[in-house]
Amino acid sequence: MSTLSQAQCEACRADAPHVSDDELAALIKQIPDWNIEVRDGHMELERVFLFKNFRHALAFTNAVGGIAEEVGHHPDLLTQWGKVTVTWWSHEMNGLHRNDFIMAARTDELAKVAEGRK
Repeated sequence: MSTLSQAQCEACRADAPHVSDDELAALIKQIPDWNIEVRDGHMELERVFLFKNFRHALAFTNAVGGIAEEVGHHPDLLTQWGKVTVTWWSHEMNGLHRNDFIMAARTDELAKVAEGRK
């Protein structure tokens, strides 16, 4: 398990600080398979996970939903046949917080043991 995936999420408020450029550079190195997307003027973390079929994709979606519920921090999840797109960003502050990187790392840990991964 990565150190980042073991980190604790902290309560996030609308006025919480976004990750700085230096933090962003250091954190993204720890989740190299994730992309930074800019949408509606804010940054988001996004990764596509491929599966053998819809059943496996849906099981992974539900697993990601489970870890999201545990910490009260929820991604956008797009589940398609054989494919799940996971997008993390902090909705309250409309940008990236350290929590998003922690949850992306936890999503990677789930993916390592997900059944039916391609």
